[in-house]
Amino acid sequence: MKYMVNHQELLLEGIAERPAPNPELGMILVVEDDPRMQKVLSRIFMEESYATEIAGDGKMGLELFRARQPVAVVLDLILPQISGRELCQKMKTLSPETPVIVLSAITEVVDKVLLLELGADDYVTKPFSPRELMARVQAAIRRRKRPSRSALYRFGECELDFEKMTAKRAGEPIVLTSHEFKLLRFFTENPERVLSRELLLNEVWGYNSYPTTRTVDNQILKLRQKLEPDPANPKHMLTIYGAGYKFVPGS
Repeated sequence: MKYMVNHQELLLEGIAERPAPNPELGMILVVEDDPRMQKVLSRIFMEESYATEIAGDGKMGLELFRARQPVAVVLDLILPQISGRELCQKMKTLSPETPVIVLSAITEVVDKVLLLELGADDYVTKPFSPRELMARVQAAIRRRKRPSRSALYRFGECELDFEKMTAKRAGEPIVLTSHEFKLLRFFTENPERVLSRELLLNEVWGYNSYPTTRTVDNQILKLRQKLEPDPANPKHMLTIYGAGYKFVPGS
């Protein structure tokens, strides 16, 4: 079963009767201005017993996000009022842990890299498979619900507060992006473990496949510059050549 989406028509196949939403699953917010696609996405999630809310523009999407606290957001990039890129950034500023899955026909690598920098958790291109989209959304929700350690974490000269999203090195405040916090959270939950670039893309960025692993390398480089005493000779975020990276908390 596949929904083929273009500017001419929308083909719907094999849509079942909608079951009643399960309150324990929470609500998925769909921000999409195409009425046909709104209907498709609503049915996909309701078939899996999720409640859904629909926003037809970026402004309404932001209002519903603030008021309803969804378990995940499915977001189109081309929107009236507020663009999908700007909306993604605003949502991640308000609630960094809420997964945002972008759904768009735009496939250029530059757009994917930009979305990663803005904090998007995953990216699904049109036309799409409902099964793949549902799997991506549920995987993002599972990552959000994983039991977490204490919000406060210290290593070396650094102190991280994952709840307040603040960081210090040697007592001085350091500005980190929401995605840098997500990467650090995964590192701190997996100390001394060798993590491949592909695993980091999967677990932190949410991509099952990605055209380049340079995204990870660039993010690690930025973190070293901000947190390592000597970025050229890192003590905590180590490169394991041919394998990936390892986080060593040290003293």
